[in-house]
Amino acid sequence: MEKKKVTVPLVCHGHSRPVVDLFYSPVTPDGFFLISASKDSSPMLRNGETGDWIGTFQGHKGAVWSCCLDTNALRAASASADFSTKVWDALTGDELHSFEHKHIVRACAFSEDTHLLLTGGVEKILRIYDMNRPDAPPREVDKSPGSVRTVAWLHSDQTILSSCSDMGGVRLWDVRSGKIVQTLETKSSVTSAEVSQDGRYITTVDGSTVKFWDANHYGLVKSYDMPSTMESASLEPKYGNKFIAGGEDMWVHVFDFHTGNEIACNKGHHGPVHCVRFSPGGESYASGSEDGTIRIWQTGPLSNDASLDALSANESIEKAMKVSADEVSSKMEGFHIADEGKSKEKEEAGE
Repeated sequence: MEKKKVTVPLVCHGHSRPVVDLFYSPVTPDGFFLISASKDSSPMLRNGETGDWIGTFQGHKGAVWSCCLDTNALRAASASADFSTKVWDALTGDELHSFEHKHIVRACAFSEDTHLLLTGGVEKILRIYDMNRPDAPPREVDKSPGSVRTVAWLHSDQTILSSCSDMGGVRLWDVRSGKIVQTLETKSSVTSAEVSQDGRYITTVDGSTVKFWDANHYGLVKSYDMPSTMESASLEPKYGNKFIAGGEDMWVHVFDFHTGNEIACNKGHHGPVHCVRFSPGGESYASGSEDGTIRIWQTGPLSNDASLDALSANESIEKAMKVSADEVSSKMEGFHIADEGKSKEKEEAGE
């Protein structure tokens, strides 16, 4: 068996407590971005390619459990234990809206068209906020059977999925009728649910099992037993030939999608891995851990069967990913920069 190379990740410091959620934006004209949620109550925005810190969103008074960016990476949202979901301007760091809930909010997701924000949490209610009318009361979808752990949109915003922290299964709701149309059955609680970039698969993690479901017909496509209890998994977005998983053993594992065989195992975190996500081009992936760090790992050379596509893929990735310093600095301008975690007073706009 060939010797496995040791991968050295980019290590992103900044959070003072565990990192519990990561979200990559799609590729935008300014490159792509990574937002992280942490129990330190301050979500952080980074350049998705380099991991460089861009800014910190300040205003939550409790742990932040979930975060996301809209399709254009112009707005961010965060769900918190302070009973609120906040929407932020991703260019300036300003808080745009704060949607109050009656209990801890565990999950949030922007619709693909960016007009709607979906939230869920301990209240067992899925709420849809209209970003064009943020002051209007949200639409409440039929009551969730349990405390909401994850939410996502699929089918061009016609369907939403949700899993619960106190029971197994993933429920799919028709947005128009507000009713559950399908339940994907799992033995234990689903801690991570991701819709693949091409919309073909739903990747779920329950206990020590990673499952791949047909996102259109809801059949189970693959189910793999993991070497330990996992908390998060993500499917490679370009070729769909590998997936990553992280959990209790502190390692970030890479597996072959077709066989389930382990391809690589990345060691470096000093605590359980809570979240893993592939970048939109599949050239790297990020992991967030109990140790408070984010690590960005390079995917490495493509496998032989993909070598024919490799040249054209690399060229297109390079074109798509070239982020000039000017573009990133334009994203950074006006961001309220936190000084070693101590928030400064809001400076006058225009300074």
